[in-house]
Amino acid sequence: MSEEIRRYYEGIGRRKRASARVRIYMDGGTGNFIVNDKDVKDFFPRFGDYDILMGPLVDTDLAGKVDVTVLIQGGGITGQTSAVRLGLARALVKYDEELRPTLRTNGHLTRDARIKERKKPGLKRARKAPTYTKR
Repeated sequence: MSEEIRRYYEGIGRRKRASARVRIYMDGGTGNFIVNDKDVKDFFPRFGDYDILMGPLVDTDLAGKVDVTVLIQGGGITGQTSAVRLGLARALVKYDEELRPTLRTNGHLTRDARIKERKKPGLKRARKAPTYTKR
């Protein structure tokens, strides 16, 4: 039971209803990317999702040099993907503040604030009204 304690940097990312807690381990990183105890490519099999997730690491030339673990709750695939990307970017900024301009110019630190609009009384959904009948 002599498991070594590794130093990590943590960032929280949110998008729609998804929330992701991302931890990056800098010392002795081998490029492992674990999401909810699964490999990242098993958890996000959709084409293009892996490229979105790796964006902050690729732009800062840290891909393959750090280990990443992620815990995701809520949301769908798109929301979870964007939440992980934001959490990863925030964790990288905690690791090294000089990475902020690079991540900012590539749009990794901007939170997408679009969420589902609430339902209004008298309507079927947020904006869809019942069909108008003249008689």
